[in-house]
Amino acid sequence: MSTTPDLLAAGQQYYLPVYRPREVILERGQGARVWDREGKDYIDLSAGIAVCGLGHNDPDLVAALTEQAGKLWHTSNVFYSEPPLRVAGELVTASRFATRVFLCNSGAEANEAAIKLIRKWATTQGRAPDQRVIVTFRGSFHGRTLATVTATAQPKYQEGYEPLPGGFRYVDFNDVAQLEAAMSAGDVASVLVEPIQGEGGVMPAAEGFLRAVRELCDRHGALLALDEIQCGMGRTGTLFAHWQEGVVPDIVTLAKALGGGFPIGAMLAGPKVAEVMQFGAHGTTFGGNPLAAAVARVALRKLGSEQIAANVAKQSQALRDGLASLDAEFGLFSEVRGRGLMLGAVLKPGYAGRAGEILDHAAAQGLLMLQAGPDVLRFVPALNISDEEVAEGLLRLRNAIANFNAKNEKP
Repeated sequence: MSTTPDLLAAGQQYYLPVYRPREVILERGQGARVWDREGKDYIDLSAGIAVCGLGHNDPDLVAALTEQAGKLWHTSNVFYSEPPLRVAGELVTASRFATRVFLCNSGAEANEAAIKLIRKWATTQGRAPDQRVIVTFRGSFHGRTLATVTATAQPKYQEGYEPLPGGFRYVDFNDVAQLEAAMSAGDVASVLVEPIQGEGGVMPAAEGFLRAVRELCDRHGALLALDEIQCGMGRTGTLFAHWQEGVVPDIVTLAKALGGGFPIGAMLAGPKVAEVMQFGAHGTTFGGNPLAAAVARVALRKLGSEQIAANVAKQSQALRDGLASLDAEFGLFSEVRGRGLMLGAVLKPGYAGRAGEILDHAAAQGLLMLQAGPDVLRFVPALNISDEEVAEGLLRLRNAIANFNAKNEKP
């Protein structure tokens, strides 16, 4: 039997070194806890980067997966199977705006499909290629494919992949005047925006910003596309984050929590664009496969429940209260921002750039967390996380910060 060091060495030898994983090997999970091969337990406040919205090993998701696994795994989209047919209709109904769905395997694929749909729609409007610009926002993150990394207005993700596809324009997030200027030439086909920027530091759209974007899109004949891959599926306290802003989009992209940990993505298309892509215009081999769709049906039902919404509100407040207590004790944070169970604790200037160090101390205390850039601790736990798990997580975070401070005290 291989030891943990043997397996870690194998990862270093065989993986393309594009990741820098923490040197633990996780073996099993339950709720908001995971255990490594040595039996050490961790409170998981990362949920696989906001993916495991129902925690680890949710019994209803396991039942859906295993039942479908005993029936049919894959058919391709040359044939119908029941689970994707069901989940497509359930997504349309749940969305309150869409009339059609494209099922895929990831968030990047969902955004890639959205970009293609925007361009195809603009083509049907008689717009020349230089009149099909897509506006995105600095600090955004939309994926790692060549088109979605270009939509991602962060140079650090794009460096070395030039030449990048054309037809994208960047403006500052939450700056209505700058967006208006960027759209003034009449060449913009769509604005693509996250209601809360995740990788950009857990930065929410300002009050009224999405409504202003919708108004500008209507004025300039452009589509509004919302990337809810990280902030959607109940994470902010409503099934879709944009519901809280009262806007109606033309396109929404989903992934992450939609499958509860099983890979699936979806692009939801509203009536203005739903008939644009016809036979042969786009496709996927694995998208909407029966296994993923069977799991997503259960995840969608549970994530949209009143119980989840209530727990998100309750545990969001518990986390905010706990972080406020830690700040009172240690003076670490300049603000806590976000919505629901998508929160970012921003480090004060004296601690700028040191989020990674705090995460190291947290892991040593049995706490798994994320950062959103070098200055922000990101909290995106399971939406059904319990009172006890939140309290234990905050206790372990307190111990981690105490150790971090002790290590950095001047003699």
